[in-house]
Amino acid sequence: MAPNWVEELHFPHLHHIPVTIDHISSILPSSPIPSASATTTTLYLSNLDDIVGARVFTPTVYFYPSKNTSSANMKKPCTSLKDALARVLVPYYPFSGRLRETKNGKLEVFFGPKQGALLVEAHSNLALADLGDVTAPNPAWKSLIYSLSNEEQYKVVDMPLVIAQVTQFSCGGFSLGLRICHCVCDGLGAMQFVKAWAATAKTGSLVLNPEPCWDREIFRPRNPPRIEFPHTEYRSVYDGSTLTKSLWEIKPAQKCYRLNRDFLSHLKSLANSTGNMNFTTFDAMAAHVWRSFVKALDIRPLDYELRLTFSVNVRPKLNKPSLKEGFYGNALSIACATCSVSGLTGGSLAEIARTVHEARIGVSEEYLRSTIDYIEINRPERLEFGGKLSITQWTRFGIYESADFGWGRPIYAGPIDLTPTPQVCVFLPEAAEGGIDSNRGMLLCICLPESASATFAQLLSLTG
Repeated sequence: MAPNWVEELHFPHLHHIPVTIDHISSILPSSPIPSASATTTTLYLSNLDDIVGARVFTPTVYFYPSKNTSSANMKKPCTSLKDALARVLVPYYPFSGRLRETKNGKLEVFFGPKQGALLVEAHSNLALADLGDVTAPNPAWKSLIYSLSNEEQYKVVDMPLVIAQVTQFSCGGFSLGLRICHCVCDGLGAMQFVKAWAATAKTGSLVLNPEPCWDREIFRPRNPPRIEFPHTEYRSVYDGSTLTKSLWEIKPAQKCYRLNRDFLSHLKSLANSTGNMNFTTFDAMAAHVWRSFVKALDIRPLDYELRLTFSVNVRPKLNKPSLKEGFYGNALSIACATCSVSGLTGGSLAEIARTVHEARIGVSEEYLRSTIDYIEINRPERLEFGGKLSITQWTRFGIYESADFGWGRPIYAGPIDLTPTPQVCVFLPEAAEGGIDSNRGMLLCICLPESASATFAQLLSLTG
């Protein structure tokens, strides 16, 4: 095994990044929005939009090194980003509204005075270089993401749906800390919005490719609702295993590993070495991480059934009707693979990849419609983590390609802190050097107790 195929990234342990808030602005659409003249001032959200797992803000940060350190250019990022955001909020006007609850706790978007997105201008006396390596997510970056005073955890009602913080560093570089409400868009939709914002800032004129489309009514529940699948992904179960206890009783550490393209190809080949299945890189990687995670944590009892959940993009699966290209809402269904502890620790990579593969391809249009109806009847009220590892895949969002606001691609783009939900791991794209994407690998970010970290690293790299 080539030793450089898997590399653990040790991010700097910064105690705090000192940031001073200079100005907070509400950014309104630069011209009248469609809802202003409509007979109704509300927008429907589907059950996929307002399910409990989407009632969050997804925090991300983008770092841009200095291109010109002259004082004339120091203030340009904020001015450019403000102007472009106001323009983009016209076609993407739902982002300028707010959420409120209607009957049965369901959410809708509404519009009123003094709303808009929130843009925070800030500065730090540190240089970007003082942060050390910024190629892997670091929980110490929290001060680069703006939170409202006394903000409640998971609060989305009556909150700005886009919260941006531009932090200028002393070197002339800057960061964009972004929080977008998941109820309004999924990952692909968020990147569609960011791409339009970035292109508009870069060119100085509104750029929409594709034209945004709301169309949440496509995902209305059937009448009467029909639940046609067990939907194990939403089931509340008592965690009779040691998994949850090992991650929540002692705060785990956030770990990040760089996996190069050769390793990913090798892992896919291993998964496909027996039988005639055609497992994807995701099938193989998800299976390998799940198995390594369970082995490293030494989960007991061996006969306990664990769950692996992950989101599946349903856009390509829909034809009754199909979604328009510019749809940016939540078009995701949660796939759920199940396997006993002994099946994971004793099974082959191919066997576990088959379990993942079958869960993934099992998400059909019929499964999605059943999911919508399940939520309509049951409406889960809290996130369920019993016996579960959840994988979030960001590798296909085009997060680096979408975020060139005129200062080039960011040197890092992605999340900062996974520890509040330690049973979630993330697959991230690796930043491309020199703009060349073909040889990019992947970053794996996962939370582990320190006592299990060394074992997990060995298992992950196939040396354990």
